Parts: sequence; structure tokens; C-alpha cells
Amino acid sequence: MIEIAHPDEMFELGKRLGDQFRAGDLVLVNGPLGAGKTLLTQGIGASLGISGITSPTFVISRLHRGKVNLIHVDAYRLLTAENPNLSLDDLDLDSEREGAITVVEWGGSAAARLSEDRLEIYIDRESETRKVSSFGRGSRWEGFML
Repeated sequence: MIEIAHPDEMFELGKRLGDQFRAGDLVLVNGPLGAGKTLLTQGIGASLGISGITSPTFVISRLHRGKVNLIHVDAYRLLTAENPNLSLDDLDLDSEREGAITVVEWGGSAAARLSEDRLEIYIDRESETRKVSSFGRGSRWEGFML
């Protein structure tokens, strides 16, 4: 676990993480509203030469082109959808995912089904200082540390 005291530090953490990611990686980012999930994703994007990343809350998913493409998903509306038939599977992420890094905000159990190899990042914001922890699943993330 690491502590993040300032938003710039969350962005920098994203950049450091992005430098380690490769096409096909799945990253699930969880935390409460305002925790810094999108800011972390912006840092990941910056490491890939991508700018202008905003939360895809209303469009649910965006594909950003960079050194390695970035698929940015916000599953919040899928979790709270009034339409019970709307799901992550409807986004057809598999068609682009192997050639991109996929970051899913609010990536719970539905997103975990996308790959057995995934990095799960948790941001706790009980105070102004964020606590960020990670858990790697599968051989790709064996021994990974923030």
C-alpha cells in the first residue's frame, strides 16, 4: 500500500504504472466517488502519449489511441442501470482488448470475468490522504508491487 497526499501524486502513480503495462493488460480500479480513479487513468494515458482523458461515465467506454491504445471504461452506470439487461458484456471489449490496455473504473466482479490475469487497484479515501493498494491475479501479475 502507498499513500497519496496530493492529486499530482495520483497522476504520477498512473504514469509509473502505465510504463509497466502492455497490450492485453486488464486493470480494475475501485474506490468511492472522488477517490482519484480517473486521475490515475489520466496518468496511465500520459505514459502512453494520450491526453484529454475524461471520465467516460455517460458514454461508459472510450478508446484512446496512443503508443499502446487505452480502453477506458466506467462501469458505474452499468452497476446502477435501471435496465437490468445492460451489462459489461454489451460493450464488446474483447474485439479491441488484446491490442490495448483496458482500465475499468468500478471494475467489480463483472469486470473480473474479462480476464483471469488482471491487476486490481483499490483507492481508499477515508481522509485527504488516499491509500492505494493493489492485488495481482494470474501469472502476468505474480510478484507485482505498487
